[in-house]
Amino acid sequence: MAQAPCSEPGSDPREQDAAGKSSRLDLFKFVPFRLNRLAAEVSSALAAEYQARYGLDIPEWRVLATLGFRSDACSAQYIAHCTRTHKSTISRAVTALMKRQMVERVENADDRREFRLRLTRKGAALYEELIPRLLRREQEILSCLSAQERKNLALLLGKIEDSLALVRDSHEADAKEAY
Repeated sequence: MAQAPCSEPGSDPREQDAAGKSSRLDLFKFVPFRLNRLAAEVSSALAAEYQARYGLDIPEWRVLATLGFRSDACSAQYIAHCTRTHKSTISRAVTALMKRQMVERVENADDRREFRLRLTRKGAALYEELIPRLLRREQEILSCLSAQERKNLALLLGKIEDSLALVRDSHEADAKEAY
């Protein structure tokens, strides 16, 4: 049986109908929108743990969190890249944290023109105090899911991260100096 020749794109009325229907985007079904909205809400929920009690804003927490999980000092550019936060926002957060003596600059042994950042003892103590609180809050947020659903969520997020070539653990992040 011979195949019908392919028609020009858009010449089939069914394609035109499908294209017309798909040109309206329902944001509440659009996965990037949903992920962004969830991230913003989760970030706000976690922020409640460190804003009122410790006076940290979200960018300041991102700096502390990035420096806290690393074994070595890193650049502000690395933090901006890892957290997907604009470099000027990270710069302001670093300045505020330096004023509070939670972060300090150290000279880069490989390039003396560049400074790296690390937590001070005060910053490290705050980080260690916050971690259990934030982990508890994470568990509260995820409490609507069963244990199996949590595993499935982690697996699905990992698949998306892999498809976008994102780093998935701290050892890989340290090795690549990237998230």
